[in-house]
Amino acid sequence: MSYTTKVLQKTGPEEPYQIAEIERRDPRADDVVIDIKAAGICHSDIHMIRNEWGSATYPLTVGHEIAGVVSAVGSDVTKFKVGDRVGVGCLVNSCGECEQCKAGAENNCLKGAIGTYNAEDVDGTITQGGYSQKITVNEGFVVTIPDALDFDVAAPLLCAGITTYSPLARWNVKPGQKVAVMGLGGLGHMGVQIAAAMGAEVTVLSRSLKKADAAKELGAVRTLATSDENFFEEHRGEFDLILNTISAPIDLGSYLNLLKPRGIMSVVGLTTEPLPLQIIDLIRGGRVLTGNNIGGIPETQEMLDFCAEHGIASVIEKVNVHEVDDAYDRVVAGDVKFRIVIDTETFDSAE
Repeated sequence: MSYTTKVLQKTGPEEPYQIAEIERRDPRADDVVIDIKAAGICHSDIHMIRNEWGSATYPLTVGHEIAGVVSAVGSDVTKFKVGDRVGVGCLVNSCGECEQCKAGAENNCLKGAIGTYNAEDVDGTITQGGYSQKITVNEGFVVTIPDALDFDVAAPLLCAGITTYSPLARWNVKPGQKVAVMGLGGLGHMGVQIAAAMGAEVTVLSRSLKKADAAKELGAVRTLATSDENFFEEHRGEFDLILNTISAPIDLGSYLNLLKPRGIMSVVGLTTEPLPLQIIDLIRGGRVLTGNNIGGIPETQEMLDFCAEHGIASVIEKVNVHEVDDAYDRVVAGDVKFRIVIDTETFDSAE
């Protein structure tokens, strides 16, 4: 059994978005149906729908920053009830049996977690994402959105929030530590807020100072322009941790040398080009270069609760369902402050 719902859909990488109707499954025993109130736009959505990774299956609906209200539950669901405020991020299922899943790290499922879009679902269909009015998801991959967070500012937390919270929590950022955030975009603006709430002294590293005022409002103590003459010499060995949100090619060694001995750079910005690395830049000072990819479901809930407790939210712009193609161009151009969210209520009158 199934139901129909409106979605934004592309039939090819060069095609514009269209309003379409797709079928979603009625809730199985362990499923919930969610009426989507807000859907965030992530750069990963753009890479996928434009087939820049070469793996898109069309027709396709993307979106993995989903906030809404439970409208139906399966017979065995105990975690949620109709009317609950909930969210869904980048995953909708995993094996549930491997050591990673059992440890609450479903994002690292050894058998391969099921993505919210463009992945093979348990019934053999291709998952369709959150640019939609409704979605059906296994209850184990749904999280509670605290009352303190509005749907529109909560939606981007399901990707941008957990992507930056997870490495900061993993490396146990403490009060008084010096944390640098590279880039002040959709990811960086969350990293600044979260690191500052953890008590760190946060510095934003950017090519210029044009976002310095915005960085200060988010909790940074200063912004440094990496284009300044002698920048890398003057700030060598200064930071305990660098959160690298940059998705463009950089001189990795120069930035690693900004770390203190035994300092850590955690990379969350996904580049499409390889970055050259001189191993001596790690050996010297015993520095750590690591990466991080979202987080498991328990950690995602922990992040939402942390953001609610500390008054942290995404800084967003809202668009209607007919403005998404133009919004994509702005995201790629870096012309967004700082995240775009689709007002899914505009589906009601869309054709």
